[in-house]
Amino acid sequence: AQTQALGTLVPLSPKMKTGAALCARIIHGVSPRIPCGVAALGGVRAVLFPTVVFQGPGRGFAQGSQRSMSTTPTPQQRMRNIAVIAHVDHGKTTLVDKLIEACGEGGGEGRVMDSLDIEMERGITIMAKCTSMTWKDTKINLVDTPGHADFGGEVERVMDMIDGVLLLVDAAEGPMAQTKFVLAKALARGVRPIVVINKVDKESSRINEVESDVFDLFSYLGATEEQLDFPVIYASGRLGWADLSLDGPRQDSTALLDLIVSHLPPPTGDSAEPFSMVATMLSSDQFLGRLLTGRVYSGCAKVNDPVIALNDEGVKIDMGKITKILGRHGGMGTMALDVAEAGDIVQIAGLAKATVSDTICHPDVTVAIKTVKIDPPTVCMTFAPNDSPLQGRDGSKLTSQMIWDRLNKEMENNISINVQKSEETGGEAFEVFGRGELQLGILMENMRREGFELGVSPPQVVFRYVNGKKHEPIEEVSIEVDDDYMGMVVNKLNARKGVIVEVKPSNEAGRSKIVMNVPTRGMLGYRSVFFTDTRGSGIMTRLYLEHQPFLGEINHMRKGVLVSMASGKCTEYSLTDLEARGSLFVEPRTEVYAGMIFGEHSKETDLDANPCKAKALSNMRTTDGKDDFVSLRPPRKFNLEESLAYIMVDEQLEVTPLNVRMRKRQLDSKKRGVTTRDKGKN
Repeated sequence: AQTQALGTLVPLSPKMKTGAALCARIIHGVSPRIPCGVAALGGVRAVLFPTVVFQGPGRGFAQGSQRSMSTTPTPQQRMRNIAVIAHVDHGKTTLVDKLIEACGEGGGEGRVMDSLDIEMERGITIMAKCTSMTWKDTKINLVDTPGHADFGGEVERVMDMIDGVLLLVDAAEGPMAQTKFVLAKALARGVRPIVVINKVDKESSRINEVESDVFDLFSYLGATEEQLDFPVIYASGRLGWADLSLDGPRQDSTALLDLIVSHLPPPTGDSAEPFSMVATMLSSDQFLGRLLTGRVYSGCAKVNDPVIALNDEGVKIDMGKITKILGRHGGMGTMALDVAEAGDIVQIAGLAKATVSDTICHPDVTVAIKTVKIDPPTVCMTFAPNDSPLQGRDGSKLTSQMIWDRLNKEMENNISINVQKSEETGGEAFEVFGRGELQLGILMENMRREGFELGVSPPQVVFRYVNGKKHEPIEEVSIEVDDDYMGMVVNKLNARKGVIVEVKPSNEAGRSKIVMNVPTRGMLGYRSVFFTDTRGSGIMTRLYLEHQPFLGEINHMRKGVLVSMASGKCTEYSLTDLEARGSLFVEPRTEVYAGMIFGEHSKETDLDANPCKAKALSNMRTTDGKDDFVSLRPPRKFNLEESLAYIMVDEQLEVTPLNVRMRKRQLDSKKRGVTTRDKGKN
């Protein structure tokens, strides 16, 4: 490193407010032989240290400095691979769209990166996606990642492709549960971060406190000194500006794009070595076949080059030639490329069997590239063909073989999902393991849109056995609620074996933040209860923490249900009488069958009833005409995820393209009664 004689005054940011020791570390990190000092200008403390000019790829040059050598940058040096990571709803996809627009690569109306129908409907990112843009002769390969904890596997698998991250943090909410998860994965991989405090234009923003909280989180997660010295950008993704200071011009995202180029390193890889890459994502095209997305680790690839695929053990599982090389550019979709060079992120077509985590390489390569192991699944559900009396009316894909093929296809692309045949049903049903109810709910939603009819069991926790003792997954649950509802929330989570870790006031008056460690099985079905108890004003996030010894049985957490004992269409006459027994889930003229759940009982036990009973015809009529007027309360509606959370072990969810019905696993009430008595004897 070369230094200039003239020093630079740098104001202390909130992340440096941990004392003189931190300042001394930062000063010492510049150069131990450089005279340094601390100055006070207008009451603002600042650190005085000489400007440092770094030479070499990936290092920024100080303003006004001169390069000691004049060299032509290589294609790798003009490339940056980054990922945008954050908690859900902190503005990742919106910011990415604005960056694409700032580079003149498309953008426009809507979210460019949310390409799936279900993503656009729900306003969340489900699958990680890659795109690229060009800023001042530098190609920026950018990966947009999901923010929900259930899709954490999408974040984990892209860490092998990138060298830097943009960590987005909401200026009002600060670091949340998923912020901790994604940052821990990034720091463990050794990538360099840029912190973007987003939504600073919100009235409730608390920028200084959030910046201090972010630095504390870095320290808690064991960040290196280089990672701790992260730059901070203040942004409003919705308005499309990002600046290095709060007093910036607030016009565009130039400051952030310049910082990406100057602060984050270019990818590594020897272009002279044979071609190799790891398949990180899998998709398909009706004309090209399998499309394998990944980062080129070494060499270069051209169309018609011969390649092979190696699994994790280095065994060759496929061979062929590259038929197409594709890259996504901004909002303009995929474009054909002539060559893929070391460090680039591309899609390759030409192999029929290769899948995610396989090494795609030149035939001379014999050693597979090591991949990062992801966290294990915590929840399991059983998928089976629909066997209800109404099967086959809505969907076209009904057989177990069709379901098995579809689940295997999902498992190939989604590395956080595992599938195996159920031994209890002789292979006719399939156990699907995932990260949470939402992830498996999205899978079911996609399958029902494709024409599948399913019978799905309620989610069950995946236990481990350590030295013969049962261990269960524990989650860190972060809650923000009004003070009026805090007691109710804490009591119900305590009943579900939850333990309070921290309680502190929120940044909003009259609200509190609560952190609790709760077993995953205690959180199943709690989300709808939480929003009911808090009148929809509560905020709850969950994050897998670890497996701990089994905490004991949890008492019954739901009332009984109203079960139909007849088949047909519901009548107003019958539902009017049954309203007094509980809350209804169906409307008049809804078709039901024996064993189907049509309401919730007001007591702890189930009640078999006939919702299809019609009034007997007679010559007797009332004089006021009230026979013609029936007033029923609106039924309680459930979406797919809420239905999954509601059903119990002896129940099942019927999922079809047009309907979601809750039912008993055993439809015959007599057989159900025998099973219940046998369980009581045991």
